[in-house]
Amino acid sequence: MNRQAQAAVMFLLGAALLHAGSTDLYLRYVKAGLQPLLLASGGVLIAAALATVWYERRRNRSAGHPHDHAHPEPRISWLLLLPLLALILIAPPALGSYSALRSGTALQKPYAYGTLPTANPAPLSVIDYASRAAYGHGRSLHGRTVRLTGFLALDHSGAPYLVRMALNCCAADAQPVKIALTGSLPPVLRPDAWLDVTGTYSPRLTHDPVNNGPIPYLNVTSAQPVPVPHDPYDETWNN
Repeated sequence: MNRQAQAAVMFLLGAALLHAGSTDLYLRYVKAGLQPLLLASGGVLIAAALATVWYERRRNRSAGHPHDHAHPEPRISWLLLLPLLALILIAPPALGSYSALRSGTALQKPYAYGTLPTANPAPLSVIDYASRAAYGHGRSLHGRTVRLTGFLALDHSGAPYLVRMALNCCAADAQPVKIALTGSLPPVLRPDAWLDVTGTYSPRLTHDPVNNGPIPYLNVTSAQPVPVPHDPYDETWNN
């Protein structure tokens, strides 16, 4: 693979990063806050590719003939294009119940709790509710109805959990936060189905069999199926 071909691969990779960063595709790989860095990286790669092409043409004109043909590189180098094609053509699904049940809950005690939204029911993230219930002993949740969105996971006994995978940086480090569900649940529970759940605080607490982390309960009053959200991951677990 000569320098011209290297520049072409670099250009295509930069274009793929710009494409992913300007659409929802990047949310399958990294958290939303990294979008500017992703776009900047794509721009830098494209600029470097164009600079490489310009430099090589200038060098070849000054030398009177191309130099790269004297030392051809093995054709196997073109296999570097396979990850690029995968990035462009295949959008991986968000991590779901299979990963959630094989990883311990990532719930951590927060430094402080924000003010509960005044709306009724109060919209909370899975992580916010779980931390208030497990570590705040539900003090800020008493007498309030809350609304959460997550996907379903069923353990080996069929017990249902509402889950959201939390990101620190990218999908490779995603970890689940789980809430055990009780109360008025749909008659048919399908793993990985996304639900909009309304309910109230329960003082019950169980522990994750994987890492013994706390899993609080939610008394469900209603549950409605919803489409997969724009951003299926949650970035707030370490706040």
